[in-house]
Amino acid sequence: MEKEILIEPNYEQELVEVIKSNASDEKIREQLDNYHENDIAGSLELLNTEERKKLYHILGAERVSEIFSYLDDVGKYIGELPLSSAATIIENMDSDDAVDVLEEVDDGVREKLINLMDEESKHDINLICSYDDDEIGSRMTTNFIVIQKNLSVKQAMKELIAQAEENDNIMTIYVNDENGKFYGALELKDLIIAREYTDLEHLISTSYPYVRAHESISECIERIKDYAEDSIPILDENNVIVGVITAQNIVEVVDEEMGDDYAKLAGLTAEEDLHETLIESMKKRMPWLIALLLLGMVVSSVVGMFETVVSQIALIVCFQSLILDMAGNVGTQSLAVTIRVLMDENLTGKLKLQLVMKEMRVGLCNGLLLGVLSFLFIGLYIFMLKGKTLPYAFMISGCVGVSLMVAMIISSLVGTVVPMFFHKIKIDPAVASGPLITTVNDLVAVITYYGLAWIFLIHIMGM
Repeated sequence: MEKEILIEPNYEQELVEVIKSNASDEKIREQLDNYHENDIAGSLELLNTEERKKLYHILGAERVSEIFSYLDDVGKYIGELPLSSAATIIENMDSDDAVDVLEEVDDGVREKLINLMDEESKHDINLICSYDDDEIGSRMTTNFIVIQKNLSVKQAMKELIAQAEENDNIMTIYVNDENGKFYGALELKDLIIAREYTDLEHLISTSYPYVRAHESISECIERIKDYAEDSIPILDENNVIVGVITAQNIVEVVDEEMGDDYAKLAGLTAEEDLHETLIESMKKRMPWLIALLLLGMVVSSVVGMFETVVSQIALIVCFQSLILDMAGNVGTQSLAVTIRVLMDENLTGKLKLQLVMKEMRVGLCNGLLLGVLSFLFIGLYIFMLKGKTLPYAFMISGCVGVSLMVAMIISSLVGTVVPMFFHKIKIDPAVASGPLITTVNDLVAVITYYGLAWIFLIHIMGM
């Protein structure tokens, strides 16, 4: 019997057919209720402007606001609507999503949209915008439930129901004390199953984790991830809860942080966007390229210092790229491991030293193995294909093998110590990017390779 193969449904095409049908608005709305907002968002680009406007009218501002929160280029669709309609849709969004939408429109349009919103939406948007982009407060949402600690279980449930009409982030309920300051949190499940006579105090976790609104994202994101909660409260300097960061927010922040680190590892000052202009892309790439050009000139100058070695034993130039490439690869591997380890804020000096020693041991063992292989294969290559004598061939390959091992050990050290140094002086260790480590290791490898050739082959062996 053949096994049935499940075919992934094409919801977007189905949605287009529903929206373009001649059915009544009520019938179309009923059919669209069966689809997720993300799938509806994906279908918008398959519709023309008039069809989209028809869809907005059928669904209403509240449902459209949920759909727009899934769009990457929401500014394009907001621009199709009258300002009053757009303002109504945005004020129905969670405050963090509303801020994201407003960032995609022109300054003049943004000001007009905010002026058309209700006071509560204006307050929430201005609050989030008051924090710098690198502060966790800029990523929070004001969609949360908060109650007073002196309520009964029945009163707490009644308050939850009242607030849930405006705030659907209800899995964790936050609690304030009599002074309006953050006291703790309780789980919705515990409140639901609690008996009416249960003291609410027994349900509240008073040691619930939180972060400060002005904390740096890079400093607190790992701590937030470790708790694995669906939301974490964000407090101001007076211990008043001003917002929460949800699991979805955390995923987005981690994704952006990884993108930023990846950009830095590629030698960019920030992550590039597909729609950036030529000048903007050049600005992000040029600072590192200039710095690396200067370092490259230093490497070239060092090679020039060993001109005597090259003139006497021209064959060794053939294996320069092998030493440089392997040194760069090893350094980049150590860099990646070190940056990941440095994310642990509890990392002690002893553990850092252990990491350095471990990376050097790995470099030594890998270098020893690859050095022996290089000694054998390069020696045979020079002897058999270059027509050199056996002693000559293996003296050259021996120099290459030893240089490779030494360069890999030193590169492991550099790839570990450099990001640690940046971390120590409070600079993002990802700034110690792949191109920088590679260029530094090129310098190390050139000095090692030609230095050993000069000492071993010319001065000791007299070649």
